[in-house]
Amino acid sequence: MARRRVRVRHHVNPLRVQFLAPRPATLTLPTDREVEAELGCADAQFLFQRAPHHPDKLFIGLEIREPLVREVNREAAALGVPNLRAIYCNLNVDLPSLVADGSFSRVYINFPDPWFKKRHQKRRLMNDELIAVIHRKLRVGGELFFQSDVFDLGLDAMAVLEDATGLFANVNGPWSFARHNPYGARSLREMRCEDRGMRIWRMCYRRLGA
Repeated sequence: MARRRVRVRHHVNPLRVQFLAPRPATLTLPTDREVEAELGCADAQFLFQRAPHHPDKLFIGLEIREPLVREVNREAAALGVPNLRAIYCNLNVDLPSLVADGSFSRVYINFPDPWFKKRHQKRRLMNDELIAVIHRKLRVGGELFFQSDVFDLGLDAMAVLEDATGLFANVNGPWSFARHNPYGARSLREMRCEDRGMRIWRMCYRRLGA
């Protein structure tokens, strides 16, 4: 069955008042299998490619655009992908209480909004606070995989992770980008970049600590 594309606003300001009220519901996840999460999953193309090949795992997409969340869940049901689910949330507000600590075996951040203008850069996803939260939500030895086609954004994200002393270790060595995406799945943005011959900046970090 062909996937249907839903047209929604591409950029959403996560600091708008309507997104800042925390949602009280806590997501209960299974403890007997691995859970992988994509932060800002959009249409979840990446997860739709990955989930069918790993039926023993659960895949969670977190997204602030509610129409996309509804469509991902509708398509997962229609296509018979029972181990994929999208959740509506504002990562900056909801992630600390959304799931229990140590819930995720792997976290993906694929092509987050770059927010190029100086006055908008405070809206960027990767910051010290989020990295600390991701560290808590990952299992010991879990992975954080990031990719972007914007070098400055990738470098900023790397700086945040490299400065997170004792939290994460770069799998490819300090201040090193990964050469490829090893997960057998590509987001829609990733496919478009590769088709156009655009450089993609990738990095993989492993969670440290007990």
